[in-house]
Amino acid sequence: MLLGVSVLDLARFQFAMTTVFHFFFVPFSIGMALVTAIMETMYVRKKEPIYKKMTLFWGKIFLLSFAVGVVTGIIQEFQFGMNWSNYSRFMGDIFGAPLAIEALLAFFMESTFIGLWMFTWDRFKPALHAAMIWLVWLGTTLSAIWILSANSFMQRPTGFAINQATGRVKLVDFGAVITNPQLWVEFPHVIFGAFTTAGFAVAGMAAWRLLKHDHVEFYHKSLRVGLTVGLIAVLGAIGVGDLQTQYIIKDQPMKFAATEGIYKDTKDPAPWTLVELVNTKDHKVSGNIEIPYLLSLLSYHKTTGAVKGMDTVNQELEAKYGKDKNYYVPVKTLFWSFRVMAGGGVLLAVIAALGLWFSRKKKDTLVQKRWLLGLLGLALWLPFIINTAGWLITELGRYPWTVYGLFTIADSISATTTAGQLWFSNIMYFLIFTLLGGVMVYYSHRNLIHGPDADLHTDYGVTADPFAKEAFGK
Repeated sequence: MLLGVSVLDLARFQFAMTTVFHFFFVPFSIGMALVTAIMETMYVRKKEPIYKKMTLFWGKIFLLSFAVGVVTGIIQEFQFGMNWSNYSRFMGDIFGAPLAIEALLAFFMESTFIGLWMFTWDRFKPALHAAMIWLVWLGTTLSAIWILSANSFMQRPTGFAINQATGRVKLVDFGAVITNPQLWVEFPHVIFGAFTTAGFAVAGMAAWRLLKHDHVEFYHKSLRVGLTVGLIAVLGAIGVGDLQTQYIIKDQPMKFAATEGIYKDTKDPAPWTLVELVNTKDHKVSGNIEIPYLLSLLSYHKTTGAVKGMDTVNQELEAKYGKDKNYYVPVKTLFWSFRVMAGGGVLLAVIAALGLWFSRKKKDTLVQKRWLLGLLGLALWLPFIINTAGWLITELGRYPWTVYGLFTIADSISATTTAGQLWFSNIMYFLIFTLLGGVMVYYSHRNLIHGPDADLHTDYGVTADPFAKEAFGK
């Protein structure tokens, strides 16, 4: 312990910091691949040069997010080896297969077709070139599936056996890992969140430029593409989020009870708590603002049904896993994270609907709605906050486990890591992340300031291939 902070707390902070920062860019890059592919497909179908210009312009921001995402992912891998070696040894046999497939198949696919897409604008027919960015998007989506299959095992272990000689898990059924029910409620929620992030980011950046009356037609069309993707995606995220909730109620009842701040079993029918004041010492609740019947409706899709509280779930977990552990999760964090996630999703849907309605006819109509453009500009940050809130629910909600029911957080820490080492690496990682984030924001902002006409390669007569002279012998 150094400066009153334990090694375990410092390691957990580092994991949270690296994962949250990495998760800023992963959904963004997955979604930007889709938005870019849609824009290029519109160019192929409509043959209008503005859509090629949009593809090139927003494609640069996609490439920036992809590059920063790769670097932050490498840092995340470093901290696993540095701080969580016991966890890595315990989980190595399970993580090995999906993460190897992700690196050798999905990431290789992404990287290959990104290169082809960047440097072959004048080498292939438009439809074939557009197919490349769709393959990039497919690669990013496959990467998400394989990574989330590993995370889903941590939420709900399946397809494994315990090696009695080593005490570690070993993979006995790969099919069970990739058909894990947790994966197929988690993946669509994450992927719709990724599309939401990119859609509103494009719409928000376009809105800021429209406030300055800059390239009005270009940014008007960009905004409508972003809002269309964003609205469809956020509605999809809300829908699959409901499916995920139904699953969590049965599989991780402590997590669900914490998101609703329920210590004692509810009455039947169960009201939904909008705001709750809790005395954490004796778990007494006072001053609630409740909506009757709503929690039963949200939980079971009917107006009847009680919900188990955390005290009851804790007794069940003690009976199953022993009384030597604290099974209560960070209630306040989960309670408010859920409201940020759910409330933010609804707010984004309303904002997108307003934006599409007021931009449906004339671009000049939207430019005059400065209050709406300002709202859209601010909304570009909201998906990143929502994604972080969702991640906090997912990861903190399975406390005290790293692998649910099998391996605890306390058992996962590296035995030789010191508090001094963690203070140093935390400071260094924070500085690196600040630099990377600054680079991403700076170059994205510079791209917006320079505008869609800044590059010569938007002209059909000029190649985007930097090696064109060598290739053509010029």
